[in-house]
Amino acid sequence: MGRRSSRRELFLCFSRASSSPGLLFCKMLGFLQHPVMVTAEVNLNMVALTAMGLLSRLWQLAYPRAVVFDEVYYGQYISFYMKRIFFLDGSGPPFGHMLLALGGYLGGFDGNFLWNRIGAEYSSNVPVWSLRLLPALSGALSVPMAYEIVRELGFSHCAATGAALLVLIENALITQSRLMLLESVLIFFNLLAVLSYLKFSNSQKHRPFSPRWWFWLVLTGVACSCAVGTGLGPPSPGWGDVPSVLWQVRVLCHLLARAAALVVLPILVYLLFFYIHLLLLYRSGPHDQIMSSAFQASLEGGLARVTQGQPLEVAFGSQVTLKNVFGQPVPCWLHSHQSTYPMIYENGRGSSHQQQVTCYPFKDVNNWWIVKDPGRHQLVVNNPPRPVRHGDVVQLLVHGMTTRLLNTHDVAAPLSPHAQEVSCYVDYNISMPPQNLWRLDIVNRESDTDVWKTILSEVRFVHVNTSAILKLSGVPLPDWGFRQLEVVGEKLFRGYHESTVWNVEEHRYGRSQEQKERELELHSPTQVDISRNLSFMARFSELQWRMLTVRSDDSEHKYSSTPLDWVMLDTNIAYWLHPRTSAQIHLLGNVVIWASASLATLAYALLFVWYLLRRRRRVCDLPEDCWLRWVLAGALCAGGWAVNYLPFFLMEKTLFLYHYLPALTFQILLLPVVLEHVSDHLAPCTHSVWSCWVGCKTAKKRQGRAGSSRPRQGPVLLRGRWWTQPGPLLLT
Repeated sequence: MGRRSSRRELFLCFSRASSSPGLLFCKMLGFLQHPVMVTAEVNLNMVALTAMGLLSRLWQLAYPRAVVFDEVYYGQYISFYMKRIFFLDGSGPPFGHMLLALGGYLGGFDGNFLWNRIGAEYSSNVPVWSLRLLPALSGALSVPMAYEIVRELGFSHCAATGAALLVLIENALITQSRLMLLESVLIFFNLLAVLSYLKFSNSQKHRPFSPRWWFWLVLTGVACSCAVGTGLGPPSPGWGDVPSVLWQVRVLCHLLARAAALVVLPILVYLLFFYIHLLLLYRSGPHDQIMSSAFQASLEGGLARVTQGQPLEVAFGSQVTLKNVFGQPVPCWLHSHQSTYPMIYENGRGSSHQQQVTCYPFKDVNNWWIVKDPGRHQLVVNNPPRPVRHGDVVQLLVHGMTTRLLNTHDVAAPLSPHAQEVSCYVDYNISMPPQNLWRLDIVNRESDTDVWKTILSEVRFVHVNTSAILKLSGVPLPDWGFRQLEVVGEKLFRGYHESTVWNVEEHRYGRSQEQKERELELHSPTQVDISRNLSFMARFSELQWRMLTVRSDDSEHKYSSTPLDWVMLDTNIAYWLHPRTSAQIHLLGNVVIWASASLATLAYALLFVWYLLRRRRRVCDLPEDCWLRWVLAGALCAGGWAVNYLPFFLMEKTLFLYHYLPALTFQILLLPVVLEHVSDHLAPCTHSVWSCWVGCKTAKKRQGRAGSSRPRQGPVLLRGRWWTQPGPLLLT
């Protein structure tokens, strides 16, 4: 009775709530009479795998407290980040380095440690645990992600757990993730990209354009960009699952969504990595000379300190240094000195015996040249200055002790006989007139009236008499040329190459006609404040190009290997040796896992080709859903292995075993998939064939004992291409 009265009162409260705002409390009271229930499903497999991954990667992470193998290189980059010093690493984009530096920043590292040798003990100011934390977390989280990937592919919990356990216990993956190295980070983003795409693809089947759908699609693009920003990336996500009716507006929405999330967003994120990288590293450092003069001038200190206040426009009478834009094999400046070319070279050819002109890789007073007007004898800048423009004819006078004009003529260069010799003209009173007129060609001009500008203009010097172009051949001269680099006049040159392009790096306006006074002028720059800060896109483009073209050290390493050595684990790396106890750390994989993973990849390829040939004959051994699941698993796992492995055959750099670990991870994911497929689809067929064979053998024995003369009866022998025919396989 009491319960009915309470319900009646509650009903009256609700009915009057609309007419009386004060009765809103009755509504709230009605909800409070029932408890709020939250139901959650916890996958204990995931919890256990995550816990074991964290335990195996984080336990005693700071041991050994010493520099281990490639930590000596990554540690230098972290110190550069802490001190805001610019550096260039030709191994890849900077995102992975920034993550390692983030660990050092969170641990309070100030960058003060000398990373000079493997095995050096870390000082007390180095937070070893923090520096190794992010790679360790990446390796630990890769274990549950392996489980989720196999589950999202549609395979059983047993196969997913097997894949995760293989990733968990693999020796090389554990070793690599416990050190301040990047392979575990790359593996993490590879797996994250694949998992996100699978989540997106599965949500596409049920609720496209839902918040969950957008989340996984965007995360796929971001993860791909992070993987590329760390090293090689995963296979590109597909564009499948788009409705087949092309005229629908929905199709256009799908295409635009994928284009935005899988193309535009990764590009923007990739640009963001470099923006942060350049924003942090604003100080001049040891890698400056690899970059162009304009890039160097945009950094604090270094060349920016030297070029501050220089005149922008080069004028007749200007004192300049000319740097070759190509910068290979080393950055160098146009140079001359009092020494002359030898009369006779070692191969018996003769020379002009003129003053040598070379490219010198160090700053020197003999790198200075004066831009002279051929129609005037003065070596000073007029007031107002008369700027040099594209197409003007100039004379270059070497500054220093010689005061001789830059010259080239029809004499073979010392080491490049197909090109002309470049020299500073010496008048020997013989029938060899000077040929010292050069036409200025501004390569990056916007119009034919552009002015030659300091640092910004890239120029070529075309010889007026012979049409030869001043070029850096890059060949080191013999001892008589002090091992400096050869400069030639390339007469048969076709097209554009950076070895023929020069830019003004240091610039002064000459004010004195006397030589000694001119030398003093070099130390008194003209105070004209001109900003030469490059835009972000200009610095990004140059940094990207240098990153792709910089030459790495090709010297053979004791533990280097080839990609063919990795598949069957024919190599290892000694990472660290304790100086007193002889404790060691080796990068050595699990032989059983590596061999099984390679065999699984081979088995998948053979089975895929077999099924494909059979399907061409309209013989479907697998149901359609199983076939699609099988193809998707191969596209992601086998494709991920190929993308992370095959490019190493084309790389001309020193390779090590750890380069194979991202590819190995995809092979490990494929191993339980192949085993489950064999167990579910091939084992029953094998059992049936075996039973049939045993039955046939038994029937033959019985017929033999009976000695019957009747015609033999039994299964019909299949003739022709039996593998293309549907139906059971019959044996006789």
